[in-house]
Amino acid sequence: MSAPDPAQLVDVAQERDVVARETVFAGRIWDVLRDTVELGDGPAVREYVAHPGAVAVLAVDDDDRVLLQSQYRHPVRHVLWEPPAGLLDVPGEERVVAAARELAEEADLEAGRWWRLAEYFSSPGGNDERITIFLARDLRPVPDERRYARAEEEADIVPVWVPLDDAVTAVLEGRLRCPTTVTGVLAAAAARAAGWSTLTEVRAAG
Repeated sequence: MSAPDPAQLVDVAQERDVVARETVFAGRIWDVLRDTVELGDGPAVREYVAHPGAVAVLAVDDDDRVLLQSQYRHPVRHVLWEPPAGLLDVPGEERVVAAARELAEEADLEAGRWWRLAEYFSSPGGNDERITIFLARDLRPVPDERRYARAEEEADIVPVWVPLDDAVTAVLEGRLRCPTTVTGVLAAAAARAAGWSTLTEVRAAG
């Protein structure tokens, strides 16, 4: 079997006919849907979580340290080390603008430069969540008068700065298991190895 052209390695968006849809559960943030969809050899029923999508920020300082935050995640009963992240819950907000908002709200930081680092579907067999991870550099603190008052889960966030190489080791040893952390850290290490030349810079002006 011959290797494909690298340019052909791309996921393809494709719609199939949905002949029926039912909301099984309507939640506070996401719903559970039941679709009857035509898959070519007849209709099939698929249940999945309808998710608004999310963004995450891999903030890297001048010493190549990444910002991680400990946060309790009840479904997995773990305190995980994660990059700043959040839902796309502001109508019409661009992803990079949402990322800048989350960085300010969760980490009290602003960034002078932004790049799209990676994008993935968190669990494509069970939900439609799409997460975009951005690389943020040229970091500076948010002025005191504009700092966000954190509450609920965010009130207990503990931030640490971790050398990127140490974070890569922790991922490969299975000590860090948050998907945004795993994807973001490994993507950043690969991008750094290529001199950051593979990344596309974006603007975060709101």
